[in-house]
Amino acid sequence: MKDVLERETKWEVDRAFTLPPIDDIVPGGHVEETSVELTSTYFDTAARDLLTHNLTLRRRAGTDESGWQLKVPQADGRMELVAEWSDEMPSELADVVTGAALGQELRAITTIHTLRNRHRVLGPDGELVLEIDDDVVRTAPVDADTDALAWREIEVELGPHTDAVPAVLMDRLAEAGAAKAKYPSKLSRALPLPSARIAGSKAQRAIHDYLAAQIDTIFTGDVALRRGEDPIHDTRVATRRLRSTLRVFGKLLDRSAIDGIADELKWYAGLLGEVRDCQVQRARLAGKIGELPPELVLGPVAARIETTLLERQLAGRNVLAEAMDSPRYLALLAVLQSWKSEPPFTIRISKRELVQRAHRAAGKADKRLAAAVRNRRDESLHRARKAAKRARYAAELHKPVRKSAEAKSNIKYYKRLQRVLGDHNDGVVSADFLWRTATAAGTAEGENGFTYGLLYANEKHAAEHAQTAIAAVAGSR
Repeated sequence: MKDVLERETKWEVDRAFTLPPIDDIVPGGHVEETSVELTSTYFDTAARDLLTHNLTLRRRAGTDESGWQLKVPQADGRMELVAEWSDEMPSELADVVTGAALGQELRAITTIHTLRNRHRVLGPDGELVLEIDDDVVRTAPVDADTDALAWREIEVELGPHTDAVPAVLMDRLAEAGAAKAKYPSKLSRALPLPSARIAGSKAQRAIHDYLAAQIDTIFTGDVALRRGEDPIHDTRVATRRLRSTLRVFGKLLDRSAIDGIADELKWYAGLLGEVRDCQVQRARLAGKIGELPPELVLGPVAARIETTLLERQLAGRNVLAEAMDSPRYLALLAVLQSWKSEPPFTIRISKRELVQRAHRAAGKADKRLAAAVRNRRDESLHRARKAAKRARYAAELHKPVRKSAEAKSNIKYYKRLQRVLGDHNDGVVSADFLWRTATAAGTAEGENGFTYGLLYANEKHAAEHAQTAIAAVAGSR
């Protein structure tokens, strides 16, 4: 299987459209023209769960392009995962979309035929700059519930070293009658999804939009994790934001719909945390060791710390991967997916109720912070950190329904507080890890406990310094 980054724009045109001149788009370049026929059969669940997340899985047969293709959204385009042609769906592609498909069977949902007039715009050195495809498209539905469609469109795909579609080409396409396409893919035009617009008050839309954003991040992370990538941090934060929302605003939601979901989110966040905490500690302690004068690093300290934490991280990743194929996890995803189209509302929620709940979260965070600053106990500071996160997330959620300046101020304050409380927590966790590691190293031949003790003392000092910073932030409120 290979990966190809695809960056393209689509344009809607009518049947009488004439492609404008493109020979002079690249000075010193030239255009190669070919015609190909492509037949693509698309696969999804009955509810089109893949398409909901802008994932497209197809088997394509064509003049010069045959095989299986899975397109995954990326920040700068779509990553196309390509596998060789086979009658059966390749497991390496099916596995990537297990979570997005909610563990359900994938079946053929439509077939799209394309007659493509391909224009490859090459630079003076023969390198591909742009590919402009003039496509005549028709669909062949696989069942009687959908109608056959036909249309024409223009695709402009960037070459590997092209940053953007040349302005002159965009101007010429627009002048010739082309318009930016409403649909991101042929499949989304052939089988458009129902509108996701949620009725209700502004407060309800704020809750829905916040929930939907976190759910999208979790599903994006699911696909990336199954591809072997590392979206651990963003996925964990989204999971925590969801759980925090249920805790702070839960009394405004349908209790029967959200019952038990916070516990499931806590379980999943815990699995992600086992991996993420090791990543953080590896980077932190490697940096701390690098800051020490070489003569103070006695024995294989860096190697032992790295090996110990990496072993835990890999073990945690294996446990996470196993959990992500479990019925428990897939059931959690199914609930979250349903909330995007049917959010857990039973009553109309007012702006006043939303703001009150957010204020309560802020008040609780302030109260816990004051207690932690007074007693300076690690457990109190940890509780204050969790409360600060909830206050920040609540401020993010209700920002659309209150004065922007006030919301931004709260978000900024609790983000800053969360950061300094996090610095303290990192120091405490690192010191505890170093103490336990030093205990084991002290009995090993060729190792010396001196550097562990030095690092331990430095981490304790860092935690104490963070307490001073916490008090300063609290005093700035």
